Amino acid sequence: MEVFDFPSGSADPRSQPTVHLRAERGLSMGQRFVITDHAFLNADYEQASAAQHGASFEVFSCTTASETVDAVQDADVVLVNFAPVTREVLASMKQGSTIIRYGIGYDNVDIESAKELGIRVANVPDYGVETVADHAAASLLALCRHLTEYTKLINTNGWARPGDVGTIPGFRSMTVGFVGLGRIALALHKRLMPFGFSFVAYDPYASNDTFSDSGITSVSLDELAERSHAISLHAPNNEQTRHIIGASFLERMRPGAVIVNTARGPLIDEVALLKALQKGTLAGAALDVTDPEPLGRNSPIREFPNVILTPHAAFYDEDSLKNLQRLASEEAGRALRGEALRCQVA
Repeated sequence: MEVFDFPSGSADPRSQPTVHLRAERGLSMGQRFVITDHAFLNADYEQASAAQHGASFEVFSCTTASETVDAVQDADVVLVNFAPVTREVLASMKQGSTIIRYGIGYDNVDIESAKELGIRVANVPDYGVETVADHAAASLLALCRHLTEYTKLINTNGWARPGDVGTIPGFRSMTVGFVGLGRIALALHKRLMPFGFSFVAYDPYASNDTFSDSGITSVSLDELAERSHAISLHAPNNEQTRHIIGASFLERMRPGAVIVNTARGPLIDEVALLKALQKGTLAGAALDVTDPEPLGRNSPIREFPNVILTPHAAFYDEDSLKNLQRLASEEAGRALRGEALRCQVA
């Protein structure tokens, strides 16, 4: 989850109790600051920003477009987590207002409508780079050392022989491939370098300097599949990247390879992933994000001992959450003052 997201369903933090603050509308002609939904312990940073600028402040727990429309009526600044920001929602806001998405991705915001309606959109792309890289590194290393499989064997059989999980190449003879070479991939690279891996990456948008400065070899997507013992995904979800890891890619991967996804669920065709796991051509996967999310209760992927599943938690630690709320609140302050946004995406 090169992104700040939570799964939906019974485990969704949006279903948990949340502070609900609602200021009386119409008490002044001041600006209106709204949070449509969040999963934090409090909204202190945001409330302080609103107070500093003399804006009214309201927190909701929106999950549907109709709820969101009601919440953002005539709002000047809106902070959103997962609530759907459709054209109808945007049209209910003031012209010239601002939407700020908690996190990197902004899939739930209708960007084209925002542009047409004169509403600015910003995200927070840098709040949890180190935390996501930590999670990706832990997942990749656990897969490469078959830790979950050893645990399953010992719990089931009482003990296991080292070779019961098959051969394990040494890290110094393994190549790690990055699909996408942005902030998180580069942070992950720094964490993995001391283990002696070699590195390749596919990113048609990364500069030559990014590759040369990092010492990572630029390759085509097909070559990355063929050369990598472990692959970590760090691409956005869009028309070009949806199912970028599909049947053709998985068939090209070397036997015994593993894959880690902390970016976006739709990057992987999970039907193709399941077939690769069933055939044994893929040795393991660590999925912090899935499509759909959460993974279906009856999905066979849940049953594989060589699959690590986490609940879109790669972003999650205390430092990361504080950074996210602080940076989003600072961006809201710029919006309320009519200043240029730090991370405007539309």
